[in-house]
Amino acid sequence: MTSYTIEPERATLHGTFSREFPPVLTIDSGDTVRFRTLDSGWGVEPPAAPGMRSRKFEPRDPERDAGHALCGPIAIRGAQPGMTLEVQIDAIRPGAWGATYAGGQFRKQMNERLGVADREGMLLWTLDPNALTGRDQHGHVVSLRPFMGVMGMPPDAPGMHSTAPPRICGGNIDCKELVAGSTLYLPILVPGGLFSVGDGHGVQGDGEVSGTAIECPMERVDLTFRLHEHLPLKTPRAQTAAGWITFGFDADLNEATMIALEAMIDLLAEQYQLERHDALALASLVVDLRVTQIVNGVCGVHAVLPPDAIRR
Repeated sequence: MTSYTIEPERATLHGTFSREFPPVLTIDSGDTVRFRTLDSGWGVEPPAAPGMRSRKFEPRDPERDAGHALCGPIAIRGAQPGMTLEVQIDAIRPGAWGATYAGGQFRKQMNERLGVADREGMLLWTLDPNALTGRDQHGHVVSLRPFMGVMGMPPDAPGMHSTAPPRICGGNIDCKELVAGSTLYLPILVPGGLFSVGDGHGVQGDGEVSGTAIECPMERVDLTFRLHEHLPLKTPRAQTAAGWITFGFDADLNEATMIALEAMIDLLAEQYQLERHDALALASLVVDLRVTQIVNGVCGVHAVLPPDAIRR
């Protein structure tokens, strides 16, 4: 097995997904890649003060780099549509600063309902990656639980595609359970897979209700990639400290819920050799449904099966 390192530079950065982007690196199944990432907004240094914007990476292409600052894409030799990509999250270390935004005209309807559409507020965070704490300009301290908001591959369609919505092949999933020690499984839709990562979050609650987490650069993101030829998936799933997780994505939160639940029924039937009626009955007892996020245009729901919830 081989290890590689990717730095955020012009050749490795992009802000859209596309099956037409050439890979910046081609690896074998079982290899590990260490990434260093910018914050989601392409910032290269912290804002000088709350309310000010950070200096951005330049140059940027206004079309190709319109979304989150992503590193990649990575091709995996032998990856073909119909296979599954396993992404083992080995380590994540945040940078020294971050920011959280709320209110204003972005997501205007929700912000008007909450009474915060008049202006954009900002919390500017100083992060301690050793103690895993963050302190804002008001002195509030929170514990960090870093994860990557975007991990995914392009859809099998021409052109460039927004980084904002999550898709069945991954992307802007924004699930707070995908911390170091977790493993994400993604359906592969294009040859090579073409995986990219970015949008570092210092910590986030389920829902990501302001539209942002602690958006921060990451000094270290270690990911190990493996191909599974005989594990066909319709939607992403993950194995985490919280348990097995299945995901549903849709503009309608109810439909996202049904997609996540259906995927969990599939997982229960597969792992415990159950008929679907029995899998649903057990799910009603031990599976939790959680709102991953409501702010990406496409909503996310994840179903959680805690470890040892079902014993033989």
